[in-house]
Amino acid sequence: MITTTTRQHILRGHLPGRRTGRAASSVEHQAMLASRLTARDKWLLALLHEHRVLTTAQIQDAAFPSGRSARQRLRDLYLWRAVSRFQPFRQLGSAPMHYVLGPAGAAVLAAEHGLEVKELGYRHDRVMGIAHNQRLAHTVGVNDFFTSLIARTRHTLAASRTEAPVAWWSESRCARHFGDLVIPDGYGRWRTDGGTAEEVEWFLEFDTGTESLTKVGRKLTGYARLAESTGIATPVLVWLPTTRREAGARTALARVHADLDNPRAVPVATAAANLLDPTSPHPSPAEAVWLPLTSARADRAGPRYRLADLADAWPSLPPPADTATTDDQGETGDSAAASPYRLPPPNPTPPPATPNRVPRNNN
Repeated sequence: MITTTTRQHILRGHLPGRRTGRAASSVEHQAMLASRLTARDKWLLALLHEHRVLTTAQIQDAAFPSGRSARQRLRDLYLWRAVSRFQPFRQLGSAPMHYVLGPAGAAVLAAEHGLEVKELGYRHDRVMGIAHNQRLAHTVGVNDFFTSLIARTRHTLAASRTEAPVAWWSESRCARHFGDLVIPDGYGRWRTDGGTAEEVEWFLEFDTGTESLTKVGRKLTGYARLAESTGIATPVLVWLPTTRREAGARTALARVHADLDNPRAVPVATAAANLLDPTSPHPSPAEAVWLPLTSARADRAGPRYRLADLADAWPSLPPPADTATTDDQGETGDSAAASPYRLPPPNPTPPPATPNRVPRNNN
């Protein structure tokens, strides 16, 4: 028999609510964020601005030691309106939470670069529109490709060398630079330091299996025009869902590649997602899964290359130029001044984690 009239909701601790849109844009809220956002938080905000959407697992791979710590910090960022989130519908099971840049986060990024929020080209309704975009799965897949490389860097170190991504451009940034000729799904650069630093750069073509193989092959003509225009031979890596799809794609790619005026200016390699080692704690495209379309290494024991060794497949390929990761103003990414609608590309390597200090006085 219940002998007390105290209502249960009075006994429960108060849960902090999410800030309203008006409160999130206030001076007081920005002052609060200044005392709570860490360097890793701000790096994550820049990453979301650059790459549009990241799942919980991708954010964990990129910056957090565990799923629990990632979820806890993302909850704080969500309550502060630094990020927004949505969960796409799935016929079976539950989709992971997807995160985009929130209004307060956009204000922080703009202030860091001396801009107004509108100069970022940011609108919250437009950012949330990715939830209904037909290319959502493609965008998430491209971002998964790169965050798995970051995770490999953070959790595994080779005995005699260190490997790390040093550049990761979004499709939008690639479109601003090369869109009149070709629009890659992403641009990346991978560095291996084994006494002497070596780098390999690439354009990514991420295939979900929905395009015709003929269309996949025709993309090489755009890369050939880009190589002719810039005088730079940049490898094109085609990531496919299965080896069966890869076999068909290689036939289509080889047909177009052979008809190019200068095939050597467009090095091509393919790989399939089902080649990744399922027993590896952090499977990634850095593994020996890449098969060049043409290779000068006939003496090689195995046909598949690691990402770090891909340059060996094309010995005549010059090393990446220092200007390959410059921003629109011609300065290197980290030091480039921001211009309207263009922030410097964020470093793919997260800053060192620092404790999330929360002031005792929340007022």
